[in-house]
Amino acid sequence: MTLKVCTRLLILFLFNSVWTRTVRQVYDELDPEHWSHYTSECPRECFCPPSFPNALYCDNKGLKEIPTIPARIWYLYLQNNLIETISEKSFVNATYLRWINLNKNKITNSGIESGVLSKLKRLLYLFLEDNELEEVPAPLPVGLEQLRLARNRISRIPEGAFGNLENLTMLDLHQNSLLDSALQSNTFQGLNNLMQLNIAKNSLKKMPLSIPANTLQLFLDNNSIEVIPENYFSAIPKVTFLRLNYNKLSDDGIPPNGFNVSSILDLQLSHNQLTKIPPINAHLEHLHLDHNRIKSVNGTQICPVSISVAEDHGFYGNIPRLRYLRLDGNEIQPPIPLDVMICFRLLQAVVI
Repeated sequence: MTLKVCTRLLILFLFNSVWTRTVRQVYDELDPEHWSHYTSECPRECFCPPSFPNALYCDNKGLKEIPTIPARIWYLYLQNNLIETISEKSFVNATYLRWINLNKNKITNSGIESGVLSKLKRLLYLFLEDNELEEVPAPLPVGLEQLRLARNRISRIPEGAFGNLENLTMLDLHQNSLLDSALQSNTFQGLNNLMQLNIAKNSLKKMPLSIPANTLQLFLDNNSIEVIPENYFSAIPKVTFLRLNYNKLSDDGIPPNGFNVSSILDLQLSHNQLTKIPPINAHLEHLHLDHNRIKSVNGTQICPVSISVAEDHGFYGNIPRLRYLRLDGNEIQPPIPLDVMICFRLLQAVVI
C-alpha cells in the first residue's frame, strides 16, 4: 500500500522534472540553423527563446488578446495579462499544444469561444487561475491531466463537464464560490484517475458527494462543514491525505469510527470545534488537531491498540505509526501523559 501511494505521489508532484527532461531532449535534437526561422514566426508581442523553440513566452506583456500561436509551440505562457477572450483564430495552427498558462487574466465564460478548448486535442495542462470565470468551462480537451481553476468566481459546474476527462489526475477548484448544490452525485463522474481534488475555500456545509474512488488527496479546508457522514471514506478507499482545517466539525459531527480509516496517513483537523481526539487508525502517521477545544489527552482512550499490546511489542511489533502530533492552541497543559508515549512509540514530534 505504501509503495503504491509513494509511486502515485511521485507522478503527481514531480511532473515538472519529467517535463524538464523532455524539453532538454527537444533542445538537443534541434538544428541551430533553424533558429532564425523560429524567431521569424514569433509573434512580435512575445519572446521565443532560441534554446527553447517549443515555448512561447507572452506573459506580463499587457496583452488584451491571445496572438496567433505558431504550429511548433508546445508550451504557452500567457499569465499576468489583460486577456478577456479565448478565440479559435489564435489556435488554428497550434495543434501540438501541451501546456497553457492563462493565470491572472480577465477571462469570463462568455469570452471563451464555444468548443475552442476541446479542439486542443494534445493539451495536458490548463491553468486558468485568478480569472473571472463563473462556471467550469466546457467542453474541455479529453486528454487533459491537470486543470487549475483556483481563485475565480465559480459557483456552477455544468452537467457532464468532467465526463470525458479520464486522464485527469489533478482538479483544483479552491477559493471559488461553490455551494453544496453545485456538487451533485454525478458531478465528478468520469474522473476515474483523479488523484488530487482541491475544493478548499468555498462555501460547503456538507462533505461533497461521489468523490472519485481513486482520489489520494482531498483538500476541504476553509469551508463550513459540520458533519462527516457514516462510512463516508469507504467510497474513497485510497484516500491518503485529508485536510479539513478551518471547518465547523464538533464531536457530535464525527461518527464513532469516522476517521478510523487504514488508508489515511495524514489527517488535518486544525481550527475546528473538537473537545476530544477522535478515534484514529494505527496506520496514521501525521495528526493535526491544533486550535480546537481539547482539554486533555488520555493515551488509553486514543491508542488504536491496547496500551498493553503497544508496550509489549515495543519497536518491533505492529504498533501505531503516528510520528507527528500537533495539539497546540487547545487547553491542554504539558507534560504529555506517559501512556501517550507508550502507545505511540514512533512519535518524533509533539507540539503542545
